[in-house]
Amino acid sequence: MALWGGRFSQAADVKFKLFNDSLRFDYRLAEQDIIGSIAWSKALLSVNILTVEEQVRLEKALSELLVSVQANPEQVLQSDAEDIHSWVETQLINRVGDLGKKLHTGRSRNDQVATDLKLWCKKTAQELIVHLDSLEAKLIELARIHQAVVLPGYTHLQRAQPVTFSHWCLAYLEMLERDHSRLEGCLERMDTCPLGSGALAGTGYPMDRTALAHSLGFKRATRNSLDSVSDRDHVVELMSCATLSMVHLSRMAEDLIFYNSGESGFIEMSDQVTSGSSLMPQKKNPDAMELIRGKSGRVFGSLAGMLMTLKALPLAYNKDMQEDKEGLFDALDTWGDCLEMAAMALTDLKVNEERTKEAAQGGYSNATELADYLVAKGIPFREAHHIVGVAVVAAIEKGVPLEELTVAEFKEFSDVIEDDVYPTLTLEATLAARKAQGGVSPEQIEYALKEAEQRLADRDTSGLIIRTARITDLERVESMVNHWAQKGENLPRDKSDLAQSVGEFAVTEVEGSVTGCGSLYIYDTGLAEIRSLGVEPGFERRGQGSALVELLVKRAEKLAIKRVFVLTRMPEFFMKLGFSPTSKSTMPEKVMKDCAGCIRQHACDEVALEFKIKSSTLIHKEAI
Repeated sequence: MALWGGRFSQAADVKFKLFNDSLRFDYRLAEQDIIGSIAWSKALLSVNILTVEEQVRLEKALSELLVSVQANPEQVLQSDAEDIHSWVETQLINRVGDLGKKLHTGRSRNDQVATDLKLWCKKTAQELIVHLDSLEAKLIELARIHQAVVLPGYTHLQRAQPVTFSHWCLAYLEMLERDHSRLEGCLERMDTCPLGSGALAGTGYPMDRTALAHSLGFKRATRNSLDSVSDRDHVVELMSCATLSMVHLSRMAEDLIFYNSGESGFIEMSDQVTSGSSLMPQKKNPDAMELIRGKSGRVFGSLAGMLMTLKALPLAYNKDMQEDKEGLFDALDTWGDCLEMAAMALTDLKVNEERTKEAAQGGYSNATELADYLVAKGIPFREAHHIVGVAVVAAIEKGVPLEELTVAEFKEFSDVIEDDVYPTLTLEATLAARKAQGGVSPEQIEYALKEAEQRLADRDTSGLIIRTARITDLERVESMVNHWAQKGENLPRDKSDLAQSVGEFAVTEVEGSVTGCGSLYIYDTGLAEIRSLGVEPGFERRGQGSALVELLVKRAEKLAIKRVFVLTRMPEFFMKLGFSPTSKSTMPEKVMKDCAGCIRQHACDEVALEFKIKSSTLIHKEAI
C-alpha cells in the first residue's frame, strides 16, 4: 500500500511504479530506517502523541523487525513496496495493527530518508577510515623493510634521479594521509541530525530535537528545516573523497603495473592478486592493479552524476534526490574494495633489489650531481647545466655512464673538473646529497618513517599498556567507576562487587599508573555488555577509552560472542568505534536484570548501541 494514495482516484501505471520505486536499492537503509523509527517513537512519547504502553509496543515490534533484517537483509527485496520507508511501515502495521499508523505523525519521508542516509554515511565512512589506516600501515611496513633499496625516479616516464623504494612508499602514504584527513573532516560536517524537520517547514510538535539527535548518535540537530531535507553535501563530499582517493590508488596501481612488467622487472606481485592467461601459460597478469585503475572511472562518473543531479535544484526536496543513493553506494563500495585489494597486493610484494639498483644507475641519473659539483666550483648553474648536457651527449656516444669518463675527457667540457668529481657521482652520494626535509637521503627517509609510524600510532591505541585487571587495581578501579557514577555516566559499584567481578575488567596504564578501566559482562544467553567504562580525570584524550572498548570486543570475539552492546549517554564515541544504534528491547537480559526495576526506565536518556562481531574486525591485542 502506498503511503500517499488518498489524494488519487486512479492507481499508478505499472511502468511508472517501476520507474518511481526505489526499494531495489534503498533496502540497504533498512537498519537505519528502523533505528530512526525507534528514536522517533520516543520523541512522540515525549510530546504525548504516544502513551508509554504504545511506545513500548512499537519499539518491541521495531526491534524484532531489526533483528530479522539483520539476519536476512535481502528479505526486503521480496516485497513490492515503493521504498524502504513503506516497507518498514507495512511490516510494523502487520505486527501491531493500527498503532503502527501513528508512528509517522509529524514526520515526513523527506526528513526520514535524509536521516537514514546520514546514519548510513557515518557508519560507512568509519569503515573506510579503517581501510585507509590498514593500507597506510602496509605502506609503512613495506617502506621500513625496503628502506635501503634504490629505485629509479621518473619524470615523463624517463629515468630522472635515483630515489629509494621507501621514498616511493612514503609518497603514496602522503596521498592517503590527505584522504584520511578529508574523510575525517567530512564526518565532522555531516554529524547533524535532520530528523524533526518534517517535509520542509519543521515538525508541528514541540519535541527536543537536540535530544533526538543525541539519541541517534549525532552531535547536534540541523539548524534549518529547508536545508535539512534538501542537503546532500555529505553525499557529494564522500563521493569526492572517494574520487580523489581513487586517483591516488590508480596512480599507485599504474606504478606497480609498470614496475611489475618484464621491461622493468622491479617487483613481482603475489600469486594471490594476479591471474594467468587462457592461452599463454607463462603469463602472470597484474589484474588486481588493472581493476583498481579501471574502477576509478566508475567512481569519477558517480561524482559527476551526483553533481549534475544537484545543479540548480530548487529548494526543498525534489524526487531528483532519489538518484543520490545508487551512485553513492557503488562509489563507496568500490573505494572500500580497492583500498582492501591494494593492501592485499602490498602484503607479499617482492622487490628485485639488483634490478632496481641497476636501473637507478642507468639513464645518466647522476647528471644533476655533476651540475651541482660545477656550481660548487663557482660556475653559474645555467652554464653548468649546459656543460653537463654536452658531457652526457659525449658519454652516450662513447656508450659509457658519466662516472666512467676520464678526468681528461671531463676537462674537455670544463677545466674545473678534477679527480674529486668521482665520489659525487656515486649512487650513494647522489642519495645522501638530498638531505633537506622531504628529500631522499637516508637521514630524511628515517625521519619521515618515524614520523609516519608516530602518526599512525597516535590514531592507534596499541601503544598503551592494556591488561587484565588485578586485585591490586581495585582501589583505582573503584575510584574511577564511582567518579563517573556521580557524573551520571556509570552505575555505582562497591569494592566487594568489584572484587567478585575483577576478572571481567581490563585496565590501561599511563606512566606506570592505572588510569582507565572497563568490564565485559556476559549474560547467560551469550549477549555481552560493556560497562563501568571510565578514564581517570586529567588523562582523557589519550585513546584509553577506545583501547579498552576494542580490547573488550576482542575478548568477546574470542569467546564466540556475536553481539556486544552498551548503554550510554555518549553514543557518538561508540559509533566512531563501529557501534550502531539499536533498541534495549533487543536485549531482554539487560532489561530484565537492570532496567526492569529502575525508576527511570520510562524516562531513560541512555542510548543503546551494539557491535556485531565479524572475524578479524579489530587489530588491537591484549598486552598480558
